[in-house]
Parts: sequence; C-alpha cells; structure tokens
Amino acid sequence: MSNLTKRSGFFPSTLFDDFFTKDFFDWSNKNFSDFGSTLPSVNIKEADADYKIEMAVPGLKKDDFKIKLENNVLSISSEKKEEKEEKDKDGKYTRREYNYQSFCRTFTLPENTNADGIQADYKDGILKVVVPKKEITPAVPKEKLIEVK
Repeated sequence: MSNLTKRSGFFPSTLFDDFFTKDFFDWSNKNFSDFGSTLPSVNIKEADADYKIEMAVPGLKKDDFKIKLENNVLSISSEKKEEKEEKDKDGKYTRREYNYQSFCRTFTLPENTNADGIQADYKDGILKVVVPKKEITPAVPKEKLIEVK
C-alpha cells in the first residue's frame, strides 16, 4: 500500500505553497476535508434490515440538505451561500467576503431497497440516512400447458 501525498498542482515551490495555501486558500474548515475536496466523507453500513449512510457535514442546518430519489439513485446535496461585509461610517466597504459551499453525492440503490421507508436525520454534524430493505421473492415459474396442434 502506498501513501497519499498532497501536492500543489501549480508550482513545486514550497515557499509558494506555504504562503498561498496556508493563508489565502485554506478551505479545510469550509469544505469538509483536509484534502481540498468539497465532498463530505461518507460511511455506508449494511445490516440485515437496512442500509445506513452516514455523512460528515458539520456547520450546516437540516434545511440546507436536499435528498432526492430518482430512478433508484439516491442523491444528497447541499448548497450554502454566505456574505459578510463591513462598512465604514461613510458607507464604503472596508471588507466584504463571500463564501459558497456545495456538494452532491449520489448512490445507486440495490433492488432490495424500500424507497417509501427512507428516513434522514441530522444531528451534531452527521447526516444519517436509513434505507430499509425489502424482501425480494424469487419469481416462481408458473405452470402452463401447451396444446399441440
């Protein structure tokens, strides 16, 4: 097994990387991971009765999520925009910041899932989605008499 190493895609210079990535482009607190990715970490557990999807998405509210099932594909997404501004007494901007976060994760559900029973809960920065299983009965061949003509 090899180790993963984070590298800058622009310049190999350590001084450049340290100056820009640590000060100006530190997205680790805003984009859910230390790898510069906007995708939150996901754990999927299969039990006898259901599938449990746990997603680490701190700093959001339950209203920030959109969970949709279409053609047996479960998609979990979020989009959040923030704007902060400071003005001096003349009404001119002294500081104005924008922040935008979004992600979308999709999961193709197996045939043995019960779409009507899917439930979601968000607590302490963890989104938990429970997808119950349904029993699939194997197709039983029906007897049919074929008439010989």
